[in-house]
Amino acid sequence: MPAHGAARPPRSLVVTAFVALYVVWGSTYLAIRYAVETLPPLLMGGMRFILAGAMLIGWARWRDGARATSANWRAATIAGGLLLLGGNGAVVWAEERGLPSGLVALLVATMPFWMVVAEWVRPGGRAPRPGVVAGIALGLAGLALLVGPGALGSTGTRIDAVGTAVVIAGSLSWAIGSLYARSAPLPGNALFATGLEMFAGGVLLCLAAIPFGEWGRLDLARASAASIAGFLYLVVFGSLIGFTAFAWLLRVSTPARVSTYAFVNPVVAVFLGWLVAGEPVTSRTVVAAAVIVGAVALITFAGAGGGDREGAAARPPRPHPAAERDAA
Repeated sequence: MPAHGAARPPRSLVVTAFVALYVVWGSTYLAIRYAVETLPPLLMGGMRFILAGAMLIGWARWRDGARATSANWRAATIAGGLLLLGGNGAVVWAEERGLPSGLVALLVATMPFWMVVAEWVRPGGRAPRPGVVAGIALGLAGLALLVGPGALGSTGTRIDAVGTAVVIAGSLSWAIGSLYARSAPLPGNALFATGLEMFAGGVLLCLAAIPFGEWGRLDLARASAASIAGFLYLVVFGSLIGFTAFAWLLRVSTPARVSTYAFVNPVVAVFLGWLVAGEPVTSRTVVAAAVIVGAVALITFAGAGGGDREGAAARPPRPHPAAERDAA
């Protein structure tokens, strides 16, 4: 909510920011699909975050005089590795492999489940509330329905098990990174801290591209207009505009309302994948999506009703423009 004594922002501006958050972050999965058509995935993701991170760092230094210590950079590198190398790297790699963008978005939507589990099993963690446990069970049932026997991919063949497993592992990496970032010695300036994490994670993605031979595959002269447009969209809209809208909404709205992005984004991603890219949406996908989205909502609101630590574990983490969590 707005700070005490602060003027309440116009309702139309709040609605516009929510629409931007829902649509922009939901559309990043489709933008990634086009970006990786002719651009190497890890290298594309790395350059995206290096550019966006550099702009956020530059803005925070110019506006607030923000400076980073060696401890800040070390924490940002660890967080960026878990969030962006592990989380976003899995997304871009799987989409280049051919996993439909809508399916990837639904798999990433299971990340709050892993957040709760990671908080539960970590040293000093505690068991979640019964409502949160029910949400995890419901979400895993939806995941099994989505990718279990009989589920079909875009080519009519069984869904790629390797790509699916990589995205789920990436969601777990994002969850662990989010928990780490909450207590890591990062700067108090949110824009500056996110810029450091983006920049460090982008560098790690570019380094990870080396053993995959992506630097040798990069040929900008042969990159399609759709790939270039997708890359620029991810930098400007996904990383900058999306995060700005999110950060502003956290100041003027409630965490519960802002966290609704976690179960709106997958729906937007599936719809755009079907509408723009012709990705198939079967009745099974619709049912599985409804189950997963419902489970995320249950975890979010059931967890928010508990103590501070438990509620924080159940709520979606402070996201980074990927898809995210750009984890997209």
